[in-house]
Amino acid sequence: MKKLQPIFLLIFLLAGTTSFAQLTPGFSPKEYKDFLGITAGSVQDSIFTKGIPQNPNLKRIYESPLVGLENKWYLWIDQTQKIAWLTIRGTANSPTSWLANFYSAMIPAQGKMQISDTNTFEYNFSKDPKAAVHIGWTLSTGALAETLVPKMDSLYTAGYRDFVVSGHSQGGAISYLMTAHLYHLNESGRWKEPIRIKTYASAAPKPGNLYFAYHYEFITRGGWAFNVVNGADWVPETPFSVQTVNDFNTTNPFTDAKAFIKKQKFPKNLIFKKVYNNIDNPTQRAKNKFQKYLGKYAGKEVIKTLPAYEAPTFFNSNHFTRAGNFIILYPDEAYYKVFPNEKDKVFKHHALQPYLFLLQREYPE
Repeated sequence: MKKLQPIFLLIFLLAGTTSFAQLTPGFSPKEYKDFLGITAGSVQDSIFTKGIPQNPNLKRIYESPLVGLENKWYLWIDQTQKIAWLTIRGTANSPTSWLANFYSAMIPAQGKMQISDTNTFEYNFSKDPKAAVHIGWTLSTGALAETLVPKMDSLYTAGYRDFVVSGHSQGGAISYLMTAHLYHLNESGRWKEPIRIKTYASAAPKPGNLYFAYHYEFITRGGWAFNVVNGADWVPETPFSVQTVNDFNTTNPFTDAKAFIKKQKFPKNLIFKKVYNNIDNPTQRAKNKFQKYLGKYAGKEVIKTLPAYEAPTFFNSNHFTRAGNFIILYPDEAYYKVFPNEKDKVFKHHALQPYLFLLQREYPE
């Protein structure tokens, strides 16, 4: 932190004498291109990032320690625009980092999670009691927030009011939850003056259920959050999702179907009951299996890495849905000539180069 003090002092001194631009709503191809450059400048993987240009006005001034399930974030600033980018790293090439993805049972979107002896993360991602989120990425969000939020406080003191939350892949999934967390802190009065939060998730998987998505889309309405997706990329299609009759809103014709069937005359009641059970039972069993293996069993592996970790109670659902405003980069024949499908290269369409290729073609400067 001592090394950063001169930088923050300079930022603070400039704050009172210089006029800066502000973030504006709406998808900006330039901002997303800047994000790709930030990601390439943060990730040490030339195969994944080769050929991605960087905005020279963006400077990296902080790299967090590895925390949680090998999670990390980076702080970049644009002093010419007075905008801070909080970008979250995606999955690293290690079993522990992948565990954050596979640990995918659902938990309520409000609660408390003990991550370590010194970090108990209290979260309120949604006011809706029906909202639920991915447990592994919640753990990652809480671990990262321990350093990310104090850095935001320092930037706020230095006069910054514009913050971009971003991340590719796993980083994009976490950016959903981090955005919801920061919105809650802002609404709770952590920062006295209004701040602007804009989110660029990229290739992000599904972060929670439909009711989390509803709330997230409501709080970021008006063009303040996006998930940019290459239509050939399989990662945004994950995690596996199972919808049961219990995943609908309270008022619906499905939850009380058994009561309706009982009122039918013989033999209709037996026929309806058999059909209903043949449809409902497989989804219930699948949901229970996902919770067992990707919740309970995966949680035991988490404790091997984080001995003080205490899991919250699971939410009885596995109905993951996409969330937020999607910007689709649509692949066509010309795209597949450059990036053909190859079965042994499963991340080919997930790398930054195909995203940049489609961005520049569909949004020419």
